[in-house]
Amino acid sequence: MRRRLAPALLLPLALLLAACSGTSTADTSTGGGSGGGTDGKGDVTLDVGDQKGGSEAVLRAAGELDSLDYKIHWSTFTSGPPLLEAVNAKAVDIGGVGNTPPVFAAGANSKITVVAATHGTAKGDTILVPNNSKLKKVDELKGRSIAVAQGSSAHYQLVASLKKAGLSLKDVQVKYLQPADALAAFTGGKVDAWAVWDPYTSQVLRGKQGRVLTDGDGLTNGLGFQVAAPSALKDAKKSAAISDYLKRLRRAQEWVFKHPEAWAKVWSKDTGLPYDVALDAVKRTNGTRVSVAVDKPAIASEQQIADTFTALKLIPRKVDFASFVDTRFNAGLPPSTTAPRTFGKKS
Repeated sequence: MRRRLAPALLLPLALLLAACSGTSTADTSTGGGSGGGTDGKGDVTLDVGDQKGGSEAVLRAAGELDSLDYKIHWSTFTSGPPLLEAVNAKAVDIGGVGNTPPVFAAGANSKITVVAATHGTAKGDTILVPNNSKLKKVDELKGRSIAVAQGSSAHYQLVASLKKAGLSLKDVQVKYLQPADALAAFTGGKVDAWAVWDPYTSQVLRGKQGRVLTDGDGLTNGLGFQVAAPSALKDAKKSAAISDYLKRLRRAQEWVFKHPEAWAKVWSKDTGLPYDVALDAVKRTNGTRVSVAVDKPAIASEQQIADTFTALKLIPRKVDFASFVDTRFNAGLPPSTTAPRTFGKKS
């Protein structure tokens, strides 16, 4: 009998949708824990949308909130889609999300603008199977049941993996489940496979509940974005604050790579993840990110995702992703194709 993951871990993991879900209906929260507070001083206030263990946590851990000459007011969201709804409503000036929510927001013609990007490995974007599964190759998934969050980065990774193996979604039994439900289905033997992202990947592997059938390395773009409200970008003072904020995030990401254990401790405390799982996820994906330009290759890669979901009829219209991008903060940044960092090597 396979040991189940401790139920107590489901809630903190559920909070780590990490902006990947394109269809989440999770509520937002603006208070308690690490969210809802204000840092800095000055006449300008930057309203920042965040997620548990996200920008506020890493900036604080890296000491980047110590010398602000403007205020940052934090609002905590459970996932990317509601965060971008807040950006669209001008309730948030800027926030960090994964590679899929901006595509869906663009498909809804939301008032959002992508202003910054990071590039990390996609090794945490996986299709997992139980340890005792006879499945060895992706093409063997034909006719099998696969759990995935609809419209998420994992959904795109699943589509791309199947295509590479000569299959399509029609060849498998897709079970659209949000992560907490998918985790229960996977560990309970209700599905044959699970398409998911870190830290769920690290949780399952560390708990010896499954193994990787394939991952998104070379298939998905590994991009994450900072997305701003157009109204904030038109405000000279807020735009200057956004510029400074992005620079602090870049320095904090450098700190993460140089101090993975210290960041894993902070991330673990902030999210409720076990330390060893957090460290695995840091070294597999979270800490590999490099700040990069939002350039033509990045835009083209996101356009491909948008076109894929349009073809699947999950986005109702053709999206011109380039029209939702502002490149003013690209100066001095390497191209989006810059290789992610690898732990064990200095860069």
